[in-house]
Amino acid sequence: MDLEFSQLTRWLALIKCPQFGIVSFRALAAVLPSPTDVFTLTPKELSHYPLKACHVKYFSAPNWPWAERMAHWMIHNQVRFISILDAKYPLLLKQISRPPIGLFVAGNVDVLNSTQIGFVGSRSPSSYGRQMTSHLIDGLRHTPVTITSGLAVGIDGDAHKLALDNGLPTIAVMATGMQNIYPKRHCNLAERIKNFGCLVSEFPPDVPAIQHNFPRRNRIIAGLSKGIVVVEAAIKSGSLISARIAMEENRDVFAVPGNAFSPLSEGCNSLIKQGAKPVTGAADIVNEYLISPCRKEVRKNHLAGPNLLASVDHDTTPVDVIVQRSNMPVDEVLIEMLELEIQGYVEAVPGGYIKVPI
Repeated sequence: MDLEFSQLTRWLALIKCPQFGIVSFRALAAVLPSPTDVFTLTPKELSHYPLKACHVKYFSAPNWPWAERMAHWMIHNQVRFISILDAKYPLLLKQISRPPIGLFVAGNVDVLNSTQIGFVGSRSPSSYGRQMTSHLIDGLRHTPVTITSGLAVGIDGDAHKLALDNGLPTIAVMATGMQNIYPKRHCNLAERIKNFGCLVSEFPPDVPAIQHNFPRRNRIIAGLSKGIVVVEAAIKSGSLISARIAMEENRDVFAVPGNAFSPLSEGCNSLIKQGAKPVTGAADIVNEYLISPCRKEVRKNHLAGPNLLASVDHDTTPVDVIVQRSNMPVDEVLIEMLELEIQGYVEAVPGGYIKVPI
């Protein structure tokens, strides 16, 4: 449900509080019916709550004019605020060690809880990096995944554009507020993304591009995604920060192997040595997840791979047996099996697939 103007104003005022992060928020939420009720307390009452001195000072005199101005702008521009207490807040993101208190979202809020694969990489990719990004996302076009990235130039921008071109939803996680699309050259791309996905930021609308906010953006990309694909990255780069955060948060990290003599491949090759999964095709990702977590309603108007379905038994059938019976390449088998699973014809089980009685 969209917040009313007064509620939105209070939430904006709350997140504007200095040094008020998720730990302080949770402490306050544990003792108040709503964290925004803090604004109904007197300075004397505030001193009895689990708040720092700077919090008590701010909550005694919050910046209401700023909050009201931002709320008006958000409503006019159809930007929503999704707090961590909201049912639409992404479940995976909630599980990280330091989730944002809330998200500013422009576009389709429902994609926040879709199955997401993050793509990160160099801002100045080689032709090989661009080709591999295209190859991977083209290969995912028949899967129910959302491509998540950071709206930056290079691999990020390519990932968003390729997702849109392949009919896949895409989420752009921003390191700025919604009033300050960064980089400016991606303003048109941001508009396209809002129409078939969403823009996401933890920062209020008027926040400009600030260097230390970019690593914070990277943790959200990692937190939203089941796995992160690193296409090209120097040994010291923001992409490796995303990969490290993903590993710390128990997310999968996929890395595209590259030329051992290229600085752009040094980061990916290092990640592979540290245990990241090498990825050379979409099947490497699809095979890792067999993505659909539950049986969907059967769509009888479209049946993917009838020959493939005939290759699956009611008992567990290994993928290599399905490949042999269908005489199809393993990459195509994995993608088609995923489509059959989405439609409810098969179910992924340990060791392969079983045919679902209909």
